[in-house]
Amino acid sequence: MSITPVERVAAALLALEGLALLMVAGWEVVALVGGDTDDVGSSIALIVLTVVGAAAVVAFAVGVARGQSWGRSGGVVTQLLVLAVALGALTGPAPSAGFATVLAVPAIVGLIVLFAAARRAGARRRTNAPDR
Repeated sequence: MSITPVERVAAALLALEGLALLMVAGWEVVALVGGDTDDVGSSIALIVLTVVGAAAVVAFAVGVARGQSWGRSGGVVTQLLVLAVALGALTGPAPSAGFATVLAVPAIVGLIVLFAAARRAGARRRTNAPDR
């Protein structure tokens, strides 16, 4: 089964987001090693959760690249979570419109592309469905 260009774009965006999360984990490791943390245990837990999250997002990218609906579903949830973080960055105790925009724009693009990929997959499934 061949995937459509929109599915390729969706998979690429998710893969880039997974890579970005791995970079955040690396930044967290540098902060831990540099002593820029208050609680070592919490820092290690945050690093582990960030790496697990990155692995999940990369798995969603692979799923989308293979035309699997679970990859698209996970990708949509990921984009919604990123939008929630962007909203928090905009309305939190130290609002940052720039940071919120940097988070929100790719998430909105990701949502649009994932919805388009889901529509393409549905159309492909209907076209390939056996007659009853």
